[in-house]
Amino acid sequence: MQGTIKNREAFLGDIANQLGRERVTHVKRPKWTYNPQEEVLKGATKDELLEVLKLQCTKVHTKLVLTTKEELPEILANSVEAVGGGPIVTWKDKRFEEFGLGKLLKEDLPKADVEVFEWNSALGKDNIVKAEKANVGITISEITLAESGTVVLYSSKDRGRTISFLPTNSIVIVPKSTIVPRMTQAAKILREKIKNGEQVPSCINYITGPSNSADIELNLVVGVHGPVKMNYIVVEDL
Repeated sequence: MQGTIKNREAFLGDIANQLGRERVTHVKRPKWTYNPQEEVLKGATKDELLEVLKLQCTKVHTKLVLTTKEELPEILANSVEAVGGGPIVTWKDKRFEEFGLGKLLKEDLPKADVEVFEWNSALGKDNIVKAEKANVGITISEITLAESGTVVLYSSKDRGRTISFLPTNSIVIVPKSTIVPRMTQAAKILREKIKNGEQVPSCINYITGPSNSADIELNLVVGVHGPVKMNYIVVEDL
């Protein structure tokens, strides 16, 4: 049900009067003399950004593997085995097929007695139960921030956000083309989508490795909440 806004103009006008000025209906965007946020990794190539990402992953307790589309199914299967196998929960995302992972997820792993569950919006909360019991959650990064080692995940009815934090282990497929310097570029990408009238997800998750906590006597503990281990598989897609 959509609500009705009443007395908005009068309310905003009263606020302006209380502030002793006319009501502002349009704010002109300022032009800053200096934009230091634009200078970080400015002009870096994708290969250079990848090296920055690799280094940062070592600092945020995240394993990074680089592979090709052809080798991706084998690398993903090995990554799943390395963390103890299934159950696995994945998004319902056509890009898994585009990356050549359809056969692995739908045939090969189930034949090897590895349970693979694909998110199904029609099942409602049953999806969350599957994610809670899963050992591995597999997602795909939309934007990847080299500076901080952050993956950006877009949620939707077919891409449950719980897949990235309820399973014990998280594996994120990172297309190399998604790597950008930092948050500055991620914000620009989202702003352009909005300006172009594109639908932007209501939930966008910025995830930087497994959770870290040093609240108790400054002793660092990794994986207190969310996945205990994070794995990025960077795919050469350029």
